[in-house]
Amino acid sequence: MAKSLRSKWKRKMRAEKRKKNAPKELARLKNVVAKANTDALMDDIKEIATVVTSKKLKDENKMELDAMEGASTMKMDTDLKRNKKSLLDQHGQYPVWMNQRQRKKLKTERTKKKGKSKRPKGLAW
Repeated sequence: MAKSLRSKWKRKMRAEKRKKNAPKELARLKNVVAKANTDALMDDIKEIATVVTSKKLKDENKMELDAMEGASTMKMDTDLKRNKKSLLDQHGQYPVWMNQRQRKKLKTERTKKKGKSKRPKGLAW
């Protein structure tokens, strides 16, 4: 059975939600363990998850922003050059978001020979 666009979208959104909620879940887990007052459990959690202070996170974010600003001024060589009419890139590939029907339609428009008319239907004699 084919993978539908809806299921792909749902899977993508669930993954983004997991990323967004991961810090909250970790904090909630730490609170539960702290309320239990067991040092053995806290040691296990420290092995599983890394504890990062907010100050360290802010410093890392600042460094990332600085790096991104420096990278944005430089032009990347990996930018694809895409034809606006046919939507093909330099390697002859269509964009990822385009479905098969749209690709087929564009291909027929591209390969259609202009100027030649079809032979009339009927007997060939």
